[in-house]
Amino acid sequence: MNKELYKKEGFLLVGAAFAVHDETGGGLAEEVYQVSFEIELELRGIPFRPKQEIAIFYKGRELKKRYIPDLYAHDAIVVELKAVAALQPEHSAQLLNYMRLTKMPVGYLLNFAPLEGVEWKRFVL
Repeated sequence: MNKELYKKEGFLLVGAAFAVHDETGGGLAEEVYQVSFEIELELRGIPFRPKQEIAIFYKGRELKKRYIPDLYAHDAIVVELKAVAALQPEHSAQLLNYMRLTKMPVGYLLNFAPLEGVEWKRFVL
């Protein structure tokens, strides 16, 4: 595991998240932060793809169930946004599953709800 993997790109993502929080504050709906974060990434020229489904297979057969991460950045980072009082273990598990299914090595969990600023975690597989 390379702890430095995509660290510069992650720093840019976290900076964009704090810019959104500085503008909007905490306590809003997750969808508000999703759209605002996408706008901020566009303004900063950070490459991303929002809300793309992950197909799931079992023994070569595609299942009807789909997972939809909030966005991918730099074609290597899964980003999951939250607007909750505090991040919980199930939020980390959700992101780690997305990373495993997409084979993307880095993930960021960004929580916009806290009034004092963005709560964030970085994961590397």
